[in-house]
Amino acid sequence: MLDSRHIRTFHEVVSTGSYTAAARSLGYTQPAVTQQIRALEREAGVPLFTRDGRRMRLTEAGETLARHAEVILGNLGAAKQQLQALARLRAGRVRVCAFPSANATLIPEAMAGLLAEHPEIRVELQEAEPPESVNRLLAGECDIALSFSYPGMLGTELPPELVEIRLMEDLLTVLLPVGHPLARRHAVRLAELAQARWIAGCPRCRATFLHVCADQGFEPDIVVTTDDNLALQSLVAAGVGLAVAPSLVLSFLSHRQVTGRALEPHVRRQVSALVLRDHLALPATALVLDGLRRAGAARVGC
Repeated sequence: MLDSRHIRTFHEVVSTGSYTAAARSLGYTQPAVTQQIRALEREAGVPLFTRDGRRMRLTEAGETLARHAEVILGNLGAAKQQLQALARLRAGRVRVCAFPSANATLIPEAMAGLLAEHPEIRVELQEAEPPESVNRLLAGECDIALSFSYPGMLGTELPPELVEIRLMEDLLTVLLPVGHPLARRHAVRLAELAQARWIAGCPRCRATFLHVCADQGFEPDIVVTTDDNLALQSLVAAGVGLAVAPSLVLSFLSHRQVTGRALEPHVRRQVSALVLRDHLALPATALVLDGLRRAGAARVGC
């Protein structure tokens, strides 16, 4: 078995280029670094470095280990974070990472009921769009991640260590400036807007919008892109272009000069909570997930 401390030292030697620099970076003496590298070579059964004049050079075995060392250390770091998370969850502290519109709607609604019944729970909020929120969950940087996906979206398969709890479906709407001729309708066909200028949103929403437009036989003229929902609506109000946004956004943020209408064909995104399978039964996690389920259920037909 390879000692993780020796691998960390080896990685530092490779990164810095010398035993001296590695010792300085790690706060060790140079003899201590030398001893750890020798111990690692005994564990590996092969030399990892060779001398080329005054310079050190990795052997073939050293090159092989160097390719794996960063992954090994990253996995160890994630494991440590997840173990620390277990202790924190048992103490009633839960870190939730969600995209902006969920942080402004589902989270407050879930927390209101949760804290009334379980005042000992403490929730720390983070904000990130998927897939970054999912990456944070896998790295042990949060305990629950809220994510969304669209029908037919590629690259949304979940790793086996994660469990998905579906919370709600969120209908996409088209945003029009007040006074737009189509604003008098209950629903607007996307094909009727083929000649419009558009404001595009976050990467996942933008990719879905492009796909739906292609199905309707046109390529949209996107003049501005922004992840800022307030900026997006202000641009629509100013007449810069039209936009497509989830109904969840309009439920907490609605510019007085912008109106939302149902989009035809209907497009819905699936909003879900993701959690590590091993954490699913922990009381604090289960309570927060239950609050999120109730908040999502209250928005059926959103």
